[in-house]
Amino acid sequence: MQYIVITGVSSGIGYDAARYLIERGYHVFGSVRKQADAERVQGELGKQFTPLLFDVTDEVGVQTAVSQMKSILGSQGLTALVNNAGISTPGPLMHLPIDDLRQQLEINVVSVLNITQALLPLLGAQKNSSISAGRIINISSVSGKIAYPFMGAYAASKHALEAMSDSLRRELMLYGIDVILIQPGTVKTPIINKFDAQIRKFSQTDYAPILAQMAKSVVDRKQSALPVAQISRTIYKAISSPRPKTRYPVPRRWVTGWLLPRWLPDRWMDKMAARKLGL
Repeated sequence: MQYIVITGVSSGIGYDAARYLIERGYHVFGSVRKQADAERVQGELGKQFTPLLFDVTDEVGVQTAVSQMKSILGSQGLTALVNNAGISTPGPLMHLPIDDLRQQLEINVVSVLNITQALLPLLGAQKNSSISAGRIINISSVSGKIAYPFMGAYAASKHALEAMSDSLRRELMLYGIDVILIQPGTVKTPIINKFDAQIRKFSQTDYAPILAQMAKSVVDRKQSALPVAQISRTIYKAISSPRPKTRYPVPRRWVTGWLLPRWLPDRWMDKMAARKLGL
């Protein structure tokens, strides 16, 4: 039996990835924050799923989960760690509460390293370890390379995750442990439905009309959002491929959503964003 850890499996990418990997014979340890979610997901995914009850920002909870895993694994190690848990905090940086930025970075960056550090021994990060080298899969975003207006905090966290992953991959060559990034565009998950509520706090700012228009476009974007199963297939590829890539971009639209924003001059992109949003 091969064992995988996935953070944030109560819904969305984490849940579907757990389902997909279990169907392919893996045993999945999945983190959730609520007991009710642990029981629900356990009931839906069956015996090859073990819930881990902790918040990714809770260092004590993470260590407790590691002890729980060790009692099940015995002398065996992990095949992979999938750092999926994360949040998106939209809003104009001019008005974004600093505590919101701190939370964004704490969950999307700091907790990823904390969990990774805690699990590295189970991934074979010890000289002469009897555990075969595992892989670390970090769920980034197209925002890890492209920073759109009003998504600055989220983009900052994903840019940081990309940089941290590159450094970590090069450092962990000592142990043969690979670090791989998945870079999805907009995916059909519950996080899409939170945008409208999240931007209400900026309704008294000069950006209110633009944000209201963006909220409408988010509704339209749901129709063309990526199916979550496409991300699950990519995660499986990153785990199972004999020679995985360092990055797997999965944009919603390859030309306008990935190639052009990275290749065009900054000023051109500025003008395109201004025209689209009415800035």
